[in-house]
Amino acid sequence: MKTNRIRRALTTLGGAAALAAAGLPSGARAQTFPSRALRFVVPFPAGSATDTVARIVAQAMGDALGQPVAVDNKPGANGILGAEQVKAAPADGYTMLVTTNTTQAANVSLYKKLSYDPVKDFTPIGKIGLTGFVLMVRPDFPAATLKDFLAHAKANPGKLSFGHGSAGSLVSGALLNKMGGVTATAVAYKGIPAALTDLIGGSLQYAFADVGNAVAQMKGGKLRGLAVTTPRRASRAPEVPTVAEAGLPGYEVVAWFGLMAPANLPGDVHRKLSDTLMAVLAKPDIRERIAAAGVDPDPQDAAALARTIDAEIRRWAGWVKDAGIQPE
Repeated sequence: MKTNRIRRALTTLGGAAALAAAGLPSGARAQTFPSRALRFVVPFPAGSATDTVARIVAQAMGDALGQPVAVDNKPGANGILGAEQVKAAPADGYTMLVTTNTTQAANVSLYKKLSYDPVKDFTPIGKIGLTGFVLMVRPDFPAATLKDFLAHAKANPGKLSFGHGSAGSLVSGALLNKMGGVTATAVAYKGIPAALTDLIGGSLQYAFADVGNAVAQMKGGKLRGLAVTTPRRASRAPEVPTVAEAGLPGYEVVAWFGLMAPANLPGDVHRKLSDTLMAVLAKPDIRERIAAAGVDPDPQDAAALARTIDAEIRRWAGWVKDAGIQPE
């Protein structure tokens, strides 16, 4: 009997403590947050550009917040699995999505029915940076320029295949094929690193890789880069011409990375996370590490990222349409 009374008393005290915590004034809650480890969900595999950026930012934000930030890779379904997980997480600031144009913009046009709303189901924390994609081939591919690549592909209709592991790499390939008059087979992967492995092995003829992965493969001599999808040449690969200057004027595909939390995040926690992200992205050493990964730092606070996402949903809808991609 005595044991039961003690248990009931402890339960009552625990409930009271929880209610008191929930009723904390916003200022007090912001001072106590975070009180435990946080988690970044990355919707692409280890080794991807998203994963690399996530790990740099996780370490920096963890140091600034005084709590570790774990990185949890949840690849699959073009980023949808990771996005779904964060959508369903508690809106307490402890779980965030390292998002990209794939999950927060392009998937709206790539799928007839999407299991989440990229605007309504998430709270923007901030934008991190931009990157492009490089058209990659094996060293023994019979083309040294984009012009030669297109000529070879046209002479072999339907015989070439390209790998993609994100909306950016898919749209990059499909748009090149459409504008260049190429017929090729698209092969889906959970991430770009896996596509590059098969390209090196000879299962594919080409792929579009994010700048960071592309430069690593070019330096290793395993693959060659023929053109980059951005309007300007990549700072880490200035010798690679843009697709536009190499023969397809008007061609452009630019990817981006950001940080999101579940919808209805408390305002004080939201501000603390956004302010912390902006503060770490202003540090020269963090910017240098991000740039070294092939990503151009392009910080935007929460409000600016919200506007960017609205614009990017429309922008990627145009690219998907121009590339002739039919939604699944």
